[in-house]
This record gives sequence, C-alpha cells and structure tokens, in this order.
Amino acid sequence: MENDLRQADLREAALEYHREPTPGKIAVQPTKGLNNQLDLALAYSPGVAFACHAIVDDPGSASLYTSRANLVGVITNGTAVLGLGNIGPLAAKPVMEGKGCLFKKFAGIDVFDIELAERDPDRLIDMIAAMEPTLGGINLEDIKAPECFYIEAKLKERMSIPVFHDDQHGTAIISSAAILNALKVTGKKIAEVSVVCSGAGAAAISCLNLWCDLGVRRENILVCDSKGVIYAGRDADMEPNKARYARDTECRTLGEALEGADVFLGLSAAGILEPEMLANMAKDPIVFALANPTPEIMPELARKVRPDVIIATGRSDYPNQVNNVLCFPFIFRGALDVGATGINEQMKMACVKALAAMAQEEVSDEVAMAYPGQELVFGRDYLIPKPFDPGLITIIAPAVALAAMNSGVATRPIADMEAYREKLREFVYQSGVGMRAVFSAAKRSSETRIVYCDGEDERMLRAAQTIINEGLTRPILIGRPEVIATRLKRISSKLRPGTDFEVVDPASDERYKECWTAYHQLRKRHGVTVDIAKTRLRTNNTIIGAMLLSLGYADGMICGLSGRFAHHLRQIDEIIGKEPGRTTMAAMTHVLLPGRALFLCDTHVNEDPDAEQLAEITLMAAEAVSRFAIHPKIAMLSHSNFGSSLTAGARKVARAVEIVRAKAPDLEIDGEMHGESALSQSIRERSDPQSPLTGEANLLVMPNLDAANISYNLLKMTGGDGMSVGPILLGAARPVHVLAATSTVRRVVDMSALIVVEAASE
Repeated sequence: MENDLRQADLREAALEYHREPTPGKIAVQPTKGLNNQLDLALAYSPGVAFACHAIVDDPGSASLYTSRANLVGVITNGTAVLGLGNIGPLAAKPVMEGKGCLFKKFAGIDVFDIELAERDPDRLIDMIAAMEPTLGGINLEDIKAPECFYIEAKLKERMSIPVFHDDQHGTAIISSAAILNALKVTGKKIAEVSVVCSGAGAAAISCLNLWCDLGVRRENILVCDSKGVIYAGRDADMEPNKARYARDTECRTLGEALEGADVFLGLSAAGILEPEMLANMAKDPIVFALANPTPEIMPELARKVRPDVIIATGRSDYPNQVNNVLCFPFIFRGALDVGATGINEQMKMACVKALAAMAQEEVSDEVAMAYPGQELVFGRDYLIPKPFDPGLITIIAPAVALAAMNSGVATRPIADMEAYREKLREFVYQSGVGMRAVFSAAKRSSETRIVYCDGEDERMLRAAQTIINEGLTRPILIGRPEVIATRLKRISSKLRPGTDFEVVDPASDERYKECWTAYHQLRKRHGVTVDIAKTRLRTNNTIIGAMLLSLGYADGMICGLSGRFAHHLRQIDEIIGKEPGRTTMAAMTHVLLPGRALFLCDTHVNEDPDAEQLAEITLMAAEAVSRFAIHPKIAMLSHSNFGSSLTAGARKVARAVEIVRAKAPDLEIDGEMHGESALSQSIRERSDPQSPLTGEANLLVMPNLDAANISYNLLKMTGGDGMSVGPILLGAARPVHVLAATSTVRRVVDMSALIVVEAASE
C-alpha cells in the first residue's frame, strides 16, 4: 500500500514536472540578438544571403555560419523504449527530450529530438539520411533489434556525419571499460576467460562484439536468449547477429552454461541469475547484471552466495553503475569538435581505454564530495568512473577527438589539444554541474535530519513531496498538525504526517520544556524572562527550529519563507552563533544562467563590510562553492578596474584581495575589477596580461550589500528565468539557511539538498 502511494505521488510529481511552467523539457533559444532593424537585416534578408553564398562556395563553412556542427538529432521510431517496449514514437517523445537534456547539460550539445512514425527499416533509413544537411550527428535511440543493426549500418554507409546507436554502443563501451578493470583486479587474462551472456538484443550483441575486439575469444562465449543457449544447428529465432555466437556445445540452459564460467553478462530480465547458478561459477566471478530497473541478481544476494564476486549493475544505488551517460555525450563532443565523418572503432576504443584509465586514477575532491561515504579507490567496487566526475568531458572528448584525427575521419583537426582541454574545463564550470553533484551527494547522506520552520506553508508541503521522493531526508516540519493536514488535502497531496515526515506541534511537543529552559538559560541576560521564553517557544517557529538544532534533535535547519531575512538571521545568530574563528556571517547566492554558473556575495547580510570582513566573506564563499564540485575562480568587483580609481571603496577591495592571497595563496583570485573584466579573459588581459585569474570568474564578491543584492536580482530575472539557489548562509556554527520570502518550491528543494550535504560533512 505504501509503495502504491509513493508511486502515485511520483507519478503526479513527474507529470507536473513535465507540464509546468512550460510543457516539455526543451526549447529553441536564439544565440544572436534580434533587437533592431540592423540585427534583422543581418539575421535574415538581405544579410543571410552572404552566409548562404559562402556555404555554396565551401560546404565545410556551414560549421562557421550555422549551428549544424553542434547539433545532434536524437531519433527514434519508438519500437523499444527504455523498459516500456513498443510504445510508439509519440509516447517516446518525453524520453527523447530527456536525452536531449543530457546532451546539453553534460556536453553543451544542442539537440533536435525527432520521433518518426515509420516501422519499415528501409523507409526509416531514407527519412533519416535525408536530414543530413540539418544535423551534425545522429544518435539513434530505442529502435528494436534486429532492425537497429541494419539501420545503423546502412546509415553509416550513406551519411558523412557521426551515426551512433547508443543502446548498442553506449552500454558496450562502458561495460568494456569495466571488464578490462575487473580482469585487472582478479588477475585473469582476457583471452582465457569464459563468458556467458543472458540476452541477445542490440546491447548484448554489441557488448560481445566490442569485448571480442578487446581480446575475449568468441569460442569462449556462450549466449542465451529466451529460448535457451544459442548452439550450432539451432533453428529457432536465429537472426545473423545471434548466429555468429552459436557454439558447438551440449549446454541448453543458462544454469548449464554458467558452470565454471568466469564472467556473466546480463542484459535480459530481473532475477534470471539464480543463486545456485552463481555458486557454480569460477573463482572471483565477474557479474554484470545490467537489466533495469531490477538486475538479473541483486548485489546483496550475489555477495551472500559468493563473497568473492565482482558485480556491476545499471543502478545508481550500487557501486559500478554501467550508465551510458558516462560516454555518449563525450563521444559526440569529441566527434563534433573535429568534424568527424563518423564514429569508428578506433574512437570507441579510445573511449573504452580512457574510461578504464580514469577509474585507476585518484579521484578529485569534486568527485569525493559528490559521493560521500564511498571509498572511491580502484578495486572491486570502483571499476568505472562516476557519472558526476567533471573529468569525463576533459578526458574522453579529447581522447575521441585524437582518435578521429589519427584514423583520418576528422575534417577539422584540433591543432592545440591542451587549449581544447582548457576550453572543456571552462564548460564544466559553466554548465551547472554543481547542483547535479550536490543532489548526488545528498542522496547518499539521507540519514541527516533537517527541520523546516515553515511547515504550514504550501510551498514547503509541495517541496516535502519532492524531498521525500528524491530520498534527500525525512523532513521535520514545524506547524499545527490540523493546519498541515488541511493544506495537504487542499493541494491533493498523499503525504501522511507522522509517517512520511515528522511534525513538531508547538502547542504540544514533548520537548517544549527542555527547549524553553535551554533558551531561557541562553538569553536570560539579554532580557528574556521565563514567560518570554515560554511564549517564544510556542509561537516563534524559527526559535523552535534553532533550539531543536542546538539541542541535537536535528542536523540542519531551513527557515525564512515568511517574515524578514534580517529578523530570522538575528535569532539564528543569538541561538546558533557563528562558526568558531569567524567574526561575521554572510550570504551567497547561486544564479543559474544559460552557459554559466555564477555565485554572488554578500547578497543579504553585511551592509558595508570593511576589508577584513570582505576577505573573510570571500574565504567562506570559496569553501562553499567547492561543495558544488566547482573550482572557485574569484573576482573582487568594484567601480575601479585594477587601480583606475583611488576612492575608499576601491582601496578597500584591493586590500581585501591582499588579505585573501596572504591567507589562501592557492586560491585563484584577482581584483579590484569591473564586471566585464571578471567575465572576459581578453578584456582582463588588456589591463593585466599576467592576471592569476584564468577564463571566466564564477564567484563574484561585491563591495557592499547594495551592489550584491541589486546585481543578483537583476541577473536572476533577466538572464536566469528567476532561477537561483540561496541565499546560502555562510559563517554559522551549524548548517542553517534563511530563505527569501519569495522562494519557490524548486528553491526549497535545492536548498534542502545543499543543507543535507553540509550536515553530513559535519
């Protein structure tokens, strides 16, 4: 019953996500201004004719004058969608839009999702091939086997742009990197291992093909499909791609095939690998149980039967997740950047080896932050990198690009590979990777207890549903139970107070006496009498939450959906206090902008900080930015640009820079400077070619509250569609944040993920 309710809540949340504020997940965004008659004349008639003539003279110049070189078509006919089967092209569209979002977020690649109502393979091939002038690459998706093999092969013959069927090659590439490292861990030789595969669809056959290219011997492979072992002479359901793996064997069942086998590859059905089958495998069995969402055998059961097993699944809640997002965005990134005419075996193999090598390296601090509590050291539980590793694009894309150049399929070779890697590193810091890393870390720290002071607010109640569905925490809501129940009913929520989340009723909570007594003891020399303490612990939710946090009943606190920021902050300062060694608190806000992620401070607290305070704020902000798995690049902003003004305000900022450099010489920081200098290296270099700040700054420290708050609100509304994360309170002794009264449900959820990570780090 409980699971049914959770599924119903998840369904409604998913439908609302796809429906609001605009239906669907993608849109077309112009990259040029269309603000006046001249812009119109350049964009369309008559100026556009010059671009057309240039492409007639040199078709390759389309990469200079159009978006084609960064545009991939994600194409399906809906015949094999995820675990949903043959649901048709229209119902497949949400999946294809989602794939487009992954391309954009992970690799900066634009996508047209194209759903074609065509089942005939040859007609489908004609339709896709005719789109070559529009697209820089083709990602075939969710097309059933065996037609997918034929369609991809024919398109590769006819088209001179990359064509990649991710269902086949994505899983093959990731599993290949994993098998290389699993064999390295066990000391087994690739040419000697025996492999049993359950499943003979597109992904399974492609995995086996690539494994053979790595060195697995075909005669050492046994394949099983729904009719049993594929053996020499079998007539039933034997299309050519299966037939190449037919063996002269007496085995007829999966159990028989697995006796003494070294490796199990599963791309079939849940639970098909039975414990006794695993028990009969060779020493140190390698099990890739990749059926989704439920694998062929669950890892805990596999380890119970065989403690020496090395296991990978397709799930994010277990180690060794074989996830296609580890490769497809970055293969296309490298292929597009060199104008590759295809994705060949050399490029796929370069990706395999790059992934395998990455897992053997020490993980970065950003990756460790995103996966707290996990020992990310090469070995049985860490065979392949994690999806939120920011190094994926900077390692895989160059490896693929170099392979394309070396194999002769690159039409626009990259001359300076290190400059290319630096460009990709800049993308990582501008792409909003931060919140993905924060959510990933939060889901692994969900045992933390977060108290929400505005438990009766409808935004909080809607956010609670998402927080629970995301597995971030089990919320503690402060509020009157009858009011919460009424408002849950009004918003048609199926959440159950006391079951899905804890309720702290100010009128009857059993901790009331403990809380008011402790509060009185804390504030009795500041005019707080016993009666005042009792009243406040009945009526002031921020004080109630702060006392619960102070007394250890919660690990973090969020307040501020009603009332003034300064009022909440004063109460937090009085009860929670400042972090040891800090002299001030401050607020930083993360503004989510197209193509860049900016952090601004101090947006809410200090009216006119002096140089020492400004330096302290900067150091606290840099530490907070690192929690987003983002390397802080700090610009100290002013009306003065590198000494162009000698006003007191300019000198204050310059002095703050000196203090920060003395205390943290490794930080990438410069100032005082204009905003345009902060966001443009070329402009900055006109003033100081030796500036230690490289690329675009992502942490902008303002000289005073007015500048920070005005800049934040203007950027949020004009460039960020009203989207921001924060205010992020800096300098408090415990994890606590004060939201703005205008905060949305999305912001409550984002801040919940962040505070869970902060609380877990304590």
